[in-house]
Amino acid sequence: MKTNRVRILLMAFLANIALMTTAQNKLFTLEDLNFGGTNYRNMIPENRYATWWGDELVRQDADKCTLIDKASGKEKTLFTLDALNRWAGTDDQTKVRSLYYTLFPYAGKPLVLVDNGKERMLIDFKSKKRVWRQSSADEQHAEWNAASRAVAFVRNDNLFVTDAAGKTHQLTTDGSREIVYAQSVHRDEFGIYKGTFWSSDGSKLAFYRMDQSMVTDYPLVDIDTRIATVAPTKYPMAGETTHKVSVGIYDVKSGKTVYLQTGDPTDRYFTNISWAPDAKTIYLIEINRDQNVYTLDAYSATDGRKIATLYTEKHEKYVHPLNPITFLPWDSSRFILQTERDGYNHLYLFSLKGNEAKEERQLTQGAWVVLDLLGFNTKTKSAIILSTERNPIQNNVYAVNVETGRRVLLDNGEGCHLATRGAGGSHAAALSASGAYLYDVYSSPEVPRQINIVATATGKTVEYFAAKDPWIGYQVPQFSSGVLKAADGVTDLYYRMVKPADFDPSKKYPTVIYVYGGPGTRNVEARWHFMSRGWEPYMAQKGYIVFILDNRGSSDRGRAFEQATFRHLGIEEMKDQMKGVEYLKSLPYVDSTRLGVHGWSFGGFMTTNLMTTYPDVFKVGVAGGPVVDWKWYEAMYGERYMDTPQSNPEGYAESSLMPKAKNLKGKLQIITGMNDPVVVPQHCLSFLKACIEAGTQPDFFVYPGEPHNMRGHQSVHLHERITQYFEDYLK
Repeated sequence: MKTNRVRILLMAFLANIALMTTAQNKLFTLEDLNFGGTNYRNMIPENRYATWWGDELVRQDADKCTLIDKASGKEKTLFTLDALNRWAGTDDQTKVRSLYYTLFPYAGKPLVLVDNGKERMLIDFKSKKRVWRQSSADEQHAEWNAASRAVAFVRNDNLFVTDAAGKTHQLTTDGSREIVYAQSVHRDEFGIYKGTFWSSDGSKLAFYRMDQSMVTDYPLVDIDTRIATVAPTKYPMAGETTHKVSVGIYDVKSGKTVYLQTGDPTDRYFTNISWAPDAKTIYLIEINRDQNVYTLDAYSATDGRKIATLYTEKHEKYVHPLNPITFLPWDSSRFILQTERDGYNHLYLFSLKGNEAKEERQLTQGAWVVLDLLGFNTKTKSAIILSTERNPIQNNVYAVNVETGRRVLLDNGEGCHLATRGAGGSHAAALSASGAYLYDVYSSPEVPRQINIVATATGKTVEYFAAKDPWIGYQVPQFSSGVLKAADGVTDLYYRMVKPADFDPSKKYPTVIYVYGGPGTRNVEARWHFMSRGWEPYMAQKGYIVFILDNRGSSDRGRAFEQATFRHLGIEEMKDQMKGVEYLKSLPYVDSTRLGVHGWSFGGFMTTNLMTTYPDVFKVGVAGGPVVDWKWYEAMYGERYMDTPQSNPEGYAESSLMPKAKNLKGKLQIITGMNDPVVVPQHCLSFLKACIEAGTQPDFFVYPGEPHNMRGHQSVHLHERITQYFEDYLK
């Protein structure tokens, strides 16, 4: 009896040990790691969502809103979802479903703005009743103004404004697929992400009107109809005719609309719209089609006449303004302009005197980039910025005294801060109304997510929330980062490497280079796991090393770093990527006979380029949505970096992958969305045709009906397909 009992206890002990060992060695699936996966939500660090109510901080949750004590981080319930629906008088058909998107637009007033898809409502959560309502049904591209309570929106291609009293005014009648109102223009370039711009007092609305009737239709196809039908998209290719944009001003009180007197809009880009604090003047930045000159211009909001050109900037390669001017909240005669005229994006202080702007001083300077102007602390008269000053792969927050330029670090000096983005990629929602407090969502290579509340006057920090590591219990790969010299022998390049969890330096591993390499993006940042994509640990789990290098031409390293690729995209980038290959070959555990490469969009261009330029180096490649010839890409982006095919035929010829189709030796799979409106199917199909003529053999896979990136669960399918291709031919 005793012997049996001991045997049972021993078996139970061994079973527990086995269970514990298994629990620490769970394997990832793409359902865990891919954003379209069924378990993805449980595998990313937990988050907290919050919004500012003046200088008070409110946590938004699905079923309640709580007031966060900024001194302690403790929470107190303001109201619940059920209570709010009772106060609003909604029923099962009209009830508000979640409180994640609530807004508290009036500091000091207990009013919350909610929308049930049919009405937007202001609920007084102190008196527990609905105090205002406005229809929100059938609105597209809606923008509500808190001061006037008017909303601008698009319906049936035309622009409407509904005022606070609920009266709807139709501003346009000729809206169509060819005449586009109140939406983003110029292919979302130059920092444009929307098409309506309210003055701060809500008395006037600026809006875009885009005439694209002269732009060529690109013939995409809808296969979901009984007989496939043409579903064309307007697509202005490099060197071809582009659309014409004008800017209208609607006066809410008078009901009248005027257009800015810009003259003939042909081959001109109007961007970065902003209002004077008194709503009498509107400012915009105009860029010429060659994108080597821009002007900051002032227009009368009353009659649309041009008042003055306040600032002009030129560059021999290109200019790239991304931010509207920002007026100082305590002095309406002074504003901040962001420009990279000294080689890095920095802040410059200007003052307005009559119809002239005088530059007072450069507020920030150094071999680093201001990533965002968040706003101002009005009491200390400081600008709050996010920058790369600490390290090129970090994002840190500083207060900059507007009068002295003195900078004070407001965070711990590590990792990447303000990870939560607002509209258009801005971080401004992180700052409270007066700028006194900052809601800082932070991560580092070892910290999944930490949320702090920071007093911007003193830097005093309260730790509000720390997320647990959601990967505990899994076989987590090894993440590291380092620096290599670029092909110029001078410039530092940053890389990320992902190794299997059971990495053995005495073994040799097949290695895949993941590449993007184009402007506007950093792939290596000091975030959790160095910003590794979910597919990378999945590949490491399968026994691969994955390597990612940010070459010259990528973003946030200054103008010279980005412009190294001007007029010959893909040349310098490949030289830098090959320095990465050189480094990999120097590592005893990298099998240089089994090198693969994968990328999407610009990364697809780079993948195909590397496979056909260095056919004896790369054994396997997967190119997603690749640009093949820049003459088939859109004008605004393409001409900035390549000029036009007419003015730079040598550069376009040099960057084209068509003549390189004959060089393909390894296994290359090309993948695209059949209805891609960004990198249109002509790229892939033309390259396949060139390969057929040359007798080379790429593989091809298409996602019917999908755009440039695969949506939802199809992304899981995509990444399983990419993985399987390397499993079949590289491993």
